[in-house]
Amino acid sequence: MRATRGTAAAEMALMLPLLVMLLMGTFEGGYFLWNEHKVVKGVRDGARYAARQDFSDFTCSSDTIDSTVVSNVKNLTRTGTADGSGNDAVPGWTNDDITVTLSCDDTTSTGIYADVGTAPRVTVSASVAYPSLFGSLGFNTGSLHLNASAQSAVMGL
Repeated sequence: MRATRGTAAAEMALMLPLLVMLLMGTFEGGYFLWNEHKVVKGVRDGARYAARQDFSDFTCSSDTIDSTVVSNVKNLTRTGTADGSGNDAVPGWTNDDITVTLSCDDTTSTGIYADVGTAPRVTVSASVAYPSLFGSLGFNTGSLHLNASAQSAVMGL
């Protein structure tokens, strides 16, 4: 009963699974927040890019946007380049995960909107399936999505 040889090894064997789970959970949480940040940043950049397009690319009467502008906004949001030649910011992120919509406010007829008569606003939204860091080890993250939305007034610059 007085022998204490091996107690440190026994304690380590009991605590190791808990410590490994805590470490993996920390890595997974950090990876989730990093990917969420990349989605938020991409959506914000896409809205800013759309806001700087010419007024002629937007039709307020039917809330439509020129298809080339929509494609460029989606590419820029996802990859950081308007032509889509960059890498996906988040693994598995596709253009189908991004929505670009237009809404117009007919009450503004002053300032930069005096010539167009309306104040077009572009909203860029994304819902991306979360690509788990340790999904192959049994972490069930299949239902997690990274969501973000940004809105910007079209300036026609």
